[in-house]
Amino acid sequence: MKETLLNFALLLAMITPLTAADKFYSDDPLQHEPPPRDAAGVKGRKLNDYYDLVENSFKKRGQRNSAKVTIRAGGVNTLGEPMDGAWYTHRHYFNTMTLEQLQLGANGKNPPATDGPWTVVSAKSEGISPGFVMTDSKNDKYFVKFDPIAYPELATGAEMISARFLYALGYHVPDYYLIRFTPQKLALAKDVEFRDSAGRKRAMTRQDLDDLLAKVPKTTDGQIRGIVSLQIAGKPVGPFKYFGTRGDDPNDIVPHEHRRELRGLGIFAAWLDHNDSRSINSLDTLVQGDGSTYIRHHLIDFGSTLGSLSTSAKTARSGGEYYLDFKAAPKQIGTLGFAVPYWAHAHYPGYPSVGGFEAETFEPDKWVPDYPNPAFLNRLPDDEFWAAKQIMAFTDEQVRAIVKIAQFSDPSAERFVGDALITRRDKIGRVFLTRVLPLDRFAVDNGQIVFHDLGQEHGIGAEGGLHVTWSRFDNKTGERTPIATAQDFHVPVAGTGSSYLAANIWRGDDTAKAVTVFLRLTGTQAEVVGVDRTW
Repeated sequence: MKETLLNFALLLAMITPLTAADKFYSDDPLQHEPPPRDAAGVKGRKLNDYYDLVENSFKKRGQRNSAKVTIRAGGVNTLGEPMDGAWYTHRHYFNTMTLEQLQLGANGKNPPATDGPWTVVSAKSEGISPGFVMTDSKNDKYFVKFDPIAYPELATGAEMISARFLYALGYHVPDYYLIRFTPQKLALAKDVEFRDSAGRKRAMTRQDLDDLLAKVPKTTDGQIRGIVSLQIAGKPVGPFKYFGTRGDDPNDIVPHEHRRELRGLGIFAAWLDHNDSRSINSLDTLVQGDGSTYIRHHLIDFGSTLGSLSTSAKTARSGGEYYLDFKAAPKQIGTLGFAVPYWAHAHYPGYPSVGGFEAETFEPDKWVPDYPNPAFLNRLPDDEFWAAKQIMAFTDEQVRAIVKIAQFSDPSAERFVGDALITRRDKIGRVFLTRVLPLDRFAVDNGQIVFHDLGQEHGIGAEGGLHVTWSRFDNKTGERTPIATAQDFHVPVAGTGSSYLAANIWRGDDTAKAVTVFLRLTGTQAEVVGVDRTW
């Protein structure tokens, strides 16, 4: 009972800051979510794609931020960071990954075995881009997809690249591999059901498999290029939504529209042009860990990223307007079509493997997915900063290393995608790093507060000197008592008579964009325990 109450208290603290109790506890800042409560009773669910479109396009879902109501992100620790757990894991920004690690992605060391046939255990024939499920000699299960026949390397390249970036950015994603094979590599399992062109379900034949492979492009040496994803660990229980909570999951207590990792995902999606970032492309699975069964939340299906629309190349409208966006129609009618939207000026390079991807017309704060996403719409400047700082952490070399794993046959296409991602990265930094005071990675070293000035490091909005004032901080009441004698970044430990200090930092005359850094004192030692941002 005692452990249950402790877990409940920790989970409650994840929703919003407590106002009637201590602001900080002895174990702050938490790096990991508390041990999960058992969720073995969660049932599988399905989400209708068309209902999801209508629901989010025409209904205002979730609690929304507005001019009168501001709801800060939940599910974060006292530093403002999501904790390692079911939704997110700190990766590249926090612990720089090597080029090899960035290229490997979620695992990178378990491709389909080549010492035997690949056995097709299920297949789909509908759509322009068919696919199937196969097992290898290890009996591992892989989901197989292909490029549209008119755009070789487009969808497979986009998925390989975007999955690596999203993994490095902290999300749970499938383990992806490029494959090349001839039809003779495939065997057909017994009793594989197949829906033919007339919609009739029947046993699949070898001719059906050959017909399916005839719909996909071939490489210059006659092989077939595809992408496989290893089956995600755990029992699938359906997608998550970008608002509300899952009622049968005892650990899901932070409304999804307020989760920082989902709000910030809107910026990552803009960078990668992940217009299909919606509930249908997520997956919850029941997994074992920490002595219980709990849900892990995954992002899946990245075939509609970069210039790919999965089954074709993107048009300029993608990322510029919602799928069901009627607000622009009156303006077009009133101007007889002469009011050309900014996104319509996009020009694409003409590479089939790149499709509709570019950077010149990209405006990060105007980018939108296919239809409204409550979490994306709820983001605040500190959510945007959290995402932008991670994107800016990718160097040119690291971006190009990830693009290389797409294995584009045309070096010019590879170079173009790398250039576009770098340009889009820099635009994101210029827009979102300047909406707050972009200081981060606070620590105490040799008696002083030290930090990274990301504005200065990236050459963005770093004009004017930094100023700091110190206060004693009452951890129970929140009251601050100024320390008039402390005027620089040296920690005023001696004679404060307090267990906590607060340092308020701003640049130049802009006191609105400020960061308050909270320190816990233990004897003569000080450690950073919390960070608050204003703008």
